Amino acid sequence: MKRYSAFAIAREALRGHTGWDRAWARAEPKAAYDVIIVGAGGHGLATAYYLGRNHGIRNVAILEKGWLGGGNTGRNTTIIRSNYLQDPSAAIYEKSRSLYETLSQELNYNVMFSPRGVMMLAQTHHEVRGYQRTAHANALQGVATEFIAPAKVKELCPIINIDGPRYPVLGALWQPRGGTARHDAVAWGYARACSDMGMHVLQKTEVTGVRSENGQVTGVETNRGFIGCGKLGIVVAGHSGVLADMAGFRLPIESVALQALVSEPIKPCMDVVVMANTVHGYMSQSDKGEMVIGGGADGYNNYTQRGSFHHIEETVRALIETFPMISRLKMLRQWGGIVDMTGDRSPIISKTPLGGCFINCGWGTGGFKAIPGSGWAMAELMVKGASPLADDFSLGRFREGRFIDESVAAGVAH
Repeated sequence: MKRYSAFAIAREALRGHTGWDRAWARAEPKAAYDVIIVGAGGHGLATAYYLGRNHGIRNVAILEKGWLGGGNTGRNTTIIRSNYLQDPSAAIYEKSRSLYETLSQELNYNVMFSPRGVMMLAQTHHEVRGYQRTAHANALQGVATEFIAPAKVKELCPIINIDGPRYPVLGALWQPRGGTARHDAVAWGYARACSDMGMHVLQKTEVTGVRSENGQVTGVETNRGFIGCGKLGIVVAGHSGVLADMAGFRLPIESVALQALVSEPIKPCMDVVVMANTVHGYMSQSDKGEMVIGGGADGYNNYTQRGSFHHIEETVRALIETFPMISRLKMLRQWGGIVDMTGDRSPIISKTPLGGCFINCGWGTGGFKAIPGSGWAMAELMVKGASPLADDFSLGRFREGRFIDESVAAGVAH
């Protein structure tokens, strides 16, 4: 793989950009692989990458029924933070955030990580107490956050209205090293690195069945024929229940659509990420100038990837009180992603009842921020059978009552 650099850009500019290689190779499926990962989104590609980088396992295929990164990885609002309350959550999200810091250099691919800071507004006295509790928990966990006063909120985000008549800003939980990254670039960077290690990224390869023998997975049926494997990783977000059913077990999840939208581009006016759980919305400004806006998930189970008028109305109406200036903006586009929710709003990274089959799902509304940490943990689990980052997120916690309740931190906004 040729390295990207300023010199390479200059060289290719002089020769009409004729010397660039394909970012990842086209491949035909082999009869069998050591490991098959189903799902070429961020989590699946990161799992494959860390299998190769950390454990030397490179006979790997990543199967994607559509196009690479075309699911939730390309349909989210790119927020990265780790200010969670529970210790297991803070550990995996902080691992992920720290990996994002140097991911561009490691992958030799600019993922446009921007540690611009994330603030979660407290607009009720209940939220003030809750976020102060989280700040104390984060201090014990080694996660750098602080609770800031309204004046500091206004200083960091001048366009915000802190004196709203219904929901005034009483403070915020502030994580200076949180931020955003380019969602497509994260998937493309991991795919390029996986391909360079000799792994096969197989797009338009839909899994139609899971084959097993004596309780052990032996491979998957696809629209391109049977492909054998020693181990199978299911990393398909909102379709996890469908794949689990093929493998012969059920998951405690439900799938719903999460919608978002962007405005027309405007001049820079906001260089932080703001989340407002009370009014049910969050907003940041992209590098192109668009205001990236999102809200809550649909209130009913569905697999749609389209937006709907009632969510635009609900989300924008709620945010206008806190950000009056957005009332004058036009919407550019909207979309939806299929998120998989667990009862405690924490993910599942686990072995399954089928031997050699592993599952990574249940990230709900917060999957993008976890991509590097999730892939690191999933790869370690598949190789060693256990991982310090993943053990608390096993399927067994639902049977044993070991819930990791992040319903406030993960269930409302990102």
